Amino acid sequence: MNVLVVGGAGYIGSHTAKALHRAGFTPVVFDNLVYGHRWAVRWGPFVEADLADKAAILEALRRYRIEAVIHFAAYAYVGESMQNPAKYFRNNVAHMLNLLEAMVEVGVQPIVFSSSCATYGIPHAVPIREDFPQAPINPYGETKLMGERMLKWFGVGHGLRWVALRYFNASGADPEGELGEVHDPETHLIPLVIDAALGRRPPVRIFGTDYPTPDGTAIRDYIHVDDLASAHVRALQYLLEGGEPVALNLGTGQGTSVREVIRAVERVALRPVPAEEAPRRPGDPPVLVADPSLAKKVLGWEARYQEIVDIVRTAWNFAIRHSRVSSA
Repeated sequence: MNVLVVGGAGYIGSHTAKALHRAGFTPVVFDNLVYGHRWAVRWGPFVEADLADKAAILEALRRYRIEAVIHFAAYAYVGESMQNPAKYFRNNVAHMLNLLEAMVEVGVQPIVFSSSCATYGIPHAVPIREDFPQAPINPYGETKLMGERMLKWFGVGHGLRWVALRYFNASGADPEGELGEVHDPETHLIPLVIDAALGRRPPVRIFGTDYPTPDGTAIRDYIHVDDLASAHVRALQYLLEGGEPVALNLGTGQGTSVREVIRAVERVALRPVPAEEAPRRPGDPPVLVADPSLAKKVLGWEARYQEIVDIVRTAWNFAIRHSRVSSA
């Protein structure tokens, strides 16, 4: 079966394309390479195009006889979304509408959608369940929520069958070292800490040391990208088996503080990480941790990487390998 992986040259998309290939699917990557990387497309055909071009979507769906879609293509920088909301609504909402309309026109039904825990905003309790109120506090989270709502109504109006996967903090790298996290700009904590340890960046900044947490720093649920990839494959299989539309959290159910991440990198790198304390960032909740029990119940899925040091180790190995390849 040919699966259109929209945004499949990016971080999570490329790992999912590899997982699809292993599961017997053919991933057809559709990516404009704004944030994706050509070197990350290795397991199937590549269509270099943009979701703004509806004709290109229709051509890809028809040419490759696509039978299902996994949709990753979105801008995902929270701070940028606050400064330029139009960019986010245009790309993450209007261009997604192009994709859904093209799917209906061609008759492609199942879609797995990359959503986010940002749809919850600041939760009233943790761990966070899927039935918690969704009240985004930034345009990025709002666009993801709008994506989920479009799926719902396309399901009602056109019979579209969907799963929305709400990620917590994607992290780590392909255990075999072929893929990993390469963003510009980089905003994720683990690669920033690793780069600080390697001397590639200034000391990592710890935003907020006065949170009501055991060590005063913010706590997040770090889920390995390989576990995210396997969840997408399982979600696709669930839909192909006749599963009903559903939104699911993807996380480990465990929280790790900023200081604990730094200590994990120091343990793996065998060197100190330069760090400096900074004030809290506005809107950062003290704790974001998933309740992933519904994903286990519905998909039979749970995260295999439970220890932060194991997640960090894969990211460290990729960072070392990637730097060697880049400088060769």
